[in-house]
Amino acid sequence: MPEILEDHQVTPSLLSAAAIYGGELTPAADVNTNLFDKYELGKLLGCGAFGKVYHARDLRTGLSVAIKVVSKQKILKGGLSAHVKREISIMRRLRHPNIVRLHEILATKKKIYFVLEFAKGGELFAKLAKGRFSEDLSRRYFQQLISTVGYCHSRGVYHRDLKPENLLLDENWDLKVTDFGLSAVTEQIRPDGLLHTLCGTPAYVAPEILAKKGYDGAKVDIWSCGIILFVFNAGYLPFNDTNLMTMYRKIYKGEFRCPKWTSPELKRLLTRLLDTNPVTRITIEEIKNDPWFQKGYQDVKPDPGQEFELKSGSGPRSHYLNAFDIISYSSGFHFSSLLKDNGGFIDKERFVSVALPEKIIGKIEEVAEEEGMTVTQRSGATVKVEGQNDNFVLMVVVNRLTEKLVIVEIEKRENEGEIWKKKFKPQISGFVYQGE
Repeated sequence: MPEILEDHQVTPSLLSAAAIYGGELTPAADVNTNLFDKYELGKLLGCGAFGKVYHARDLRTGLSVAIKVVSKQKILKGGLSAHVKREISIMRRLRHPNIVRLHEILATKKKIYFVLEFAKGGELFAKLAKGRFSEDLSRRYFQQLISTVGYCHSRGVYHRDLKPENLLLDENWDLKVTDFGLSAVTEQIRPDGLLHTLCGTPAYVAPEILAKKGYDGAKVDIWSCGIILFVFNAGYLPFNDTNLMTMYRKIYKGEFRCPKWTSPELKRLLTRLLDTNPVTRITIEEIKNDPWFQKGYQDVKPDPGQEFELKSGSGPRSHYLNAFDIISYSSGFHFSSLLKDNGGFIDKERFVSVALPEKIIGKIEEVAEEEGMTVTQRSGATVKVEGQNDNFVLMVVVNRLTEKLVIVEIEKRENEGEIWKKKFKPQISGFVYQGE
């Protein structure tokens, strides 16, 4: 593996996502180590928002795999069953050497087990945290990333959450893209030819997503690839601020400065990758033809299309159920994140609006009053609402993005019922900006 250059302080926003393969290995003490007489679970590799990932051994072949154990209750409680079903559907159609492979899915009445390819090298981010990459190493991983992203696009899949935390390494130090939880497929594109769901990790999100005018899934992935390449080379983010709205404004303007060691050729490519106008932003094919990119590039051929297994069965040794039946269909919400809190789950959503902040906040207060809830905090464009016995808590913050647009950030904790979905959301849905 080529040299990593000079140590640097990693910014908090660069550490925004939970590591799946990071940290010290700890024993799998809270699950049955023998999984359906097929896999022997070993050490706990890491924890995410919905479950835990374990190292495991395939009892038939002796090969290592990673098994993600997810609680069905968490998925249903979060309204994310449709979200998970889409991720499974997407991973079924992707077979590429630089994508973590989903081998099969097993399930019981309470848990779902995703059997994944084991990325022995761990997170690429862990290597990046030690120091910025040399230009040659940055190019090597960027070439693998673009080859993978181009393949996904050719299969009608748009990742929409590309970042170093979602890039793993195998035993040969080659890239493995993972986490397709926020991905979109061609079938989701509206008649205007664009996608409209507001999602992604703030520091890596494209400006057209913030503007909520609809966006090209391929172009937002290219923007994220540009952010990743900048981080590889610089060791820090091009658009960063401790204040989220200040960072959004920087992204929207697209103003950044490359470090002094950046070569002119790389600087030109970064400028085209981080073009705020998606129409003129560089395409995958243009990236592959770029002189800086071309140096030492060898395209990677996709793997043959071998389907993974989705198990169902009967009999004493086949006590697992069809995962699609267990997950079940649900429209759900497209949450930007899902965190565990002492009082329940905290769900986060955000949308763009042209309405005045006081009008949005006023509507929230109006609904709260009608439902007999208490406004416990009101400060400018921020309001906090609590229900009886603290079984419902809602925080709404409105910040200005541009002269015309505001971003509405919503955090909610709901232990019982669907108060947000039935009472508040219908009343403020009219404020959502649908684009021009």
